[in-house]
Amino acid sequence: MLYQIFETQRSLMEPFADFAQAASKLYAQPNSVIAQNPVAQRVSAGYDLLYRLGKDYEKPQFGIHTVEVEGNEIAIHERVEVDKPFCELLRFKRFTDDIDMLSKIKGQPAVLIVAPLSGHYATLLRDTVRTMLKDHKVYITDWKNARLVPLTEGEFHLDDYVNYVQEFIRHLQSKYGNCHVMSVCQPTVPVLAAVSLMASRGEKTPITMTMMGGPIDATKSPTSVNNLAMNKSFSWFENNVIYRVPDSFPGAGRRVYPGFLQHTGFVAMNPDRHLKSHYDYFQDLIKGDNSNVDSHRDFYDEYNAVLDMDADYYLETITTVFQEFKLVRGTWEVKNPQGKLELVRPQDIRTTALLTVEGELDDISGSGQTEAAHKLCSGIVRKAQHHLEAKGAGHYGIFSGRRWRDMVYPHVKSFILAHSKADSTDVGAAVAAKPKAVAKIAKPVAKKALPTVAKATPAAKKATAKPVAKKAPAAQK
Repeated sequence: MLYQIFETQRSLMEPFADFAQAASKLYAQPNSVIAQNPVAQRVSAGYDLLYRLGKDYEKPQFGIHTVEVEGNEIAIHERVEVDKPFCELLRFKRFTDDIDMLSKIKGQPAVLIVAPLSGHYATLLRDTVRTMLKDHKVYITDWKNARLVPLTEGEFHLDDYVNYVQEFIRHLQSKYGNCHVMSVCQPTVPVLAAVSLMASRGEKTPITMTMMGGPIDATKSPTSVNNLAMNKSFSWFENNVIYRVPDSFPGAGRRVYPGFLQHTGFVAMNPDRHLKSHYDYFQDLIKGDNSNVDSHRDFYDEYNAVLDMDADYYLETITTVFQEFKLVRGTWEVKNPQGKLELVRPQDIRTTALLTVEGELDDISGSGQTEAAHKLCSGIVRKAQHHLEAKGAGHYGIFSGRRWRDMVYPHVKSFILAHSKADSTDVGAAVAAKPKAVAKIAKPVAKKALPTVAKATPAAKKATAKPVAKKAPAAQK
């Protein structure tokens, strides 16, 4: 019933939002008689703010048409490589007429970026994709809005997520021989499960895994997000946040965690910050500060665009990751496409190098939650395990914005490059070879040292991302 009430309210608000947009433009039109009024600019700003508060935010576009590589403009064509019921695998194909540049980009590593399915669209990683395109062939998981998926397409579980990731990895391996995987936030857990299962079966695993700001072990430094998931019962989530999609959508009848409820939760985490941001936006409109106005619009066009998550997937994630901690306890079993249960064993991973990245000020995935992957992946040689803590970075800062581009990306790029040049069946050779591009970044630590955290600093200061000391196999809790 709540979903229907929300949709009714949204429909009623739509004409008022359209009116506010038209009024804002009228009062801002220099040639209009109304615009000559001394308070016209303030009225225009007020109507603009009302429009943005009341409008419906649709799925954004990546909008990446070109990237600059060594002074050359490289054209980007976005296309769907694999279309699954709940996800599309997108490829950002690069084109250039420069023969030398074409030869260079053809030899660059292929990277699968697994975007989070936790409320926002994959376009939240637009800056991640744009930056990675300079030095890599880039693919990304573009998760679909569950309310647009008909019931005839079946259910979607956390197991299906893990199986999707394995299928996408195999797709890239079939094209390039092997690939690299990067997961941001929520997908660090299913990606680690996917690679673990592939390793346990004896399949070829990705050359590297880069895991950024994810809840591998949510018991470490719990945040407010973790506490909510830990302290509420399964039945509470099922009874309070799960609703059926109304008849007006293709997915009518599907049980989902609605996007509008998720958005309410996002805003409730920092209400004062959002209130101030909108007030500043109003003031910037009055002052005519177009730079800040555009920045605000770009951010909230992305932030306010949310999708529904399938209820089975969401509830299973709550149970598996935040309540029963099945990954770190070694009790997680995933059902493969053939219907057989397989135990997730990260310790079976041996030919994949591991880089974990955390933000010093991350208030979503707490300190140590992502780094916990190293203890689980005890089969990976010590010199192929690296951890980076980005100084001064919050959750979004490790994959978007200045800190991502200047602080985190140089380490990610060098990590991938070093292991791409080594035999994928001997990840230790990547460090032993010490390519010049990486020698200043990856430095071994003493065997007796505890896991070392690299305080990330701007590239100009040659910050170091240090290998993590070898630990004992994952403890059973």
